[in-house]
Amino acid sequence: MSENLQKTLAEIARIEKQCQSLLVTATNLQELEKIKSDFLGRKGAVQALFALMGRVGADEKPHLGAALNRLKETLQAEIETRMASFQRQPMAIDSFDPSLPAKLPAMGSLHPILQVMDEVKQIFTSMGFRVEEGPEIESDYYNFEALNIPAYHPSRDMQDTFYLSGQHVLRTHTSPVQIRTMETQKPPVRMIAPGRCFRKDTPDATHSPTFHQCEGLCVDRGVSFADLKGVVQAFAQKIFADKSMRVRFRPSFFPFTEPSAEYDFSCIFCKGKGCRVCKNTGWLEISGAGMVDPAVFGFVDYDPEIFSGYAFGMGLERIAILKYRVNDIRIFFENDIRFLEQF
Repeated sequence: MSENLQKTLAEIARIEKQCQSLLVTATNLQELEKIKSDFLGRKGAVQALFALMGRVGADEKPHLGAALNRLKETLQAEIETRMASFQRQPMAIDSFDPSLPAKLPAMGSLHPILQVMDEVKQIFTSMGFRVEEGPEIESDYYNFEALNIPAYHPSRDMQDTFYLSGQHVLRTHTSPVQIRTMETQKPPVRMIAPGRCFRKDTPDATHSPTFHQCEGLCVDRGVSFADLKGVVQAFAQKIFADKSMRVRFRPSFFPFTEPSAEYDFSCIFCKGKGCRVCKNTGWLEISGAGMVDPAVFGFVDYDPEIFSGYAFGMGLERIAILKYRVNDIRIFFENDIRFLEQF
């Protein structure tokens, strides 16, 4: 072994011992980072030793190279182990800086359907309506029978229902809440029933097996179809913040109202002039309404000779689609943060 090789191996041992000694006395990560830079950096002590390879003969280079690589790997492992031990230690009390701004928690927001529901509630309560609730699992009686829809009635085919055991169903509309309210309250009645409903619809751009409705009811002496039109007109103008909104009623049929009508809002996109969205009609279909059928009053012991009333309904997804310019109902239920964070 040449003298140069002996001197270089001695220097390797010295540097290894020096680094290990500094690692033992280091008290924080900053000191460890400096040790790492001083010994393993591009201009560190270990890299400088590799420059001494030219001082030894060709037959001694493999021996020296192996010693240098072992030194580099050993110091690298010992430094990383020491760093890991500091990272596992709990933060010292004196490292907390109370003057730093606090980390704000992630803030969520109401789902757009719930935002529309809250706005609908606010509008109707400002007109004197009360908010009523009912169960989502309903009996066949409240969901159909008491609404003048007996088992043989063909209108049941209009609502593809989820049937449960024991003559119960997932409610297909919030109309049962109207019956439950009239059973426990004598006229005058002025209420709305917002909530979730279920039908066996195949999901597409305009249908969902789970959806939200808001139905309304007003019963008193002398209530007329004109009152119904006035309430729906006022709602349309408030929900879209547009006093130029118009409402159109078209004859229709519902087993629990007579006469019945479908109602439309003037197109919010073209202001009734005709466009692609409204199929150049100037109108957007919303939902149905009508005067309460006297047969329904018979189920709740109201005298149709004394009292009259109107009922109306609307799909909250339909209102949200128009209000927020959404073209597919499914996006409300996909939980896509990119969509929801816009609200």
